[in-house]
Amino acid sequence: MSHVSIFSSPLLLGFDRMERMLDRVAKAPNEGYPPYNIEQIGENALRITLAVAGFSADELSVTLENNQLTIRGKQTDDDSRIYLHRGIAARQFQRSFVLAEGIEIVTARLDSGLLNIDLKRPQQADVVQTIEIATGKPDQTATAKVALSSDRPASSSRS
Repeated sequence: MSHVSIFSSPLLLGFDRMERMLDRVAKAPNEGYPPYNIEQIGENALRITLAVAGFSADELSVTLENNQLTIRGKQTDDDSRIYLHRGIAARQFQRSFVLAEGIEIVTARLDSGLLNIDLKRPQQADVVQTIEIATGKPDQTATAKVALSSDRPASSSRS
């Protein structure tokens, strides 16, 4: 069975990156640990809060790669302790969020077992561009540029 994308419409040009982003979100594991909140803290500001009780700042990492925010936690067992009952296990986790284009990470702060990651969404100005309409035959240099760009291999393939 072949995969037909909603972005395969000829009316939706240049949405390849969005399609790849949606594929990443769909393939990401949907685990419940650690629990998290996403809240709006200003007109253009967001905060992701993860409950990471028991983790120190050294045991956590926050990375951003290709608009994917990834938070990892790794605890190690303390072999010097002797447990009579162990209900709190040392565990690892990875939680990922796909961010929209242009979202910036302002801070990551660990406070009382909560990891707060503040994000800023830049204000986008409305841009109206007027395109001049030329008359007559196409310019030979413009035709050559189009021919050169169409000779390049496609960066992504659709199945």
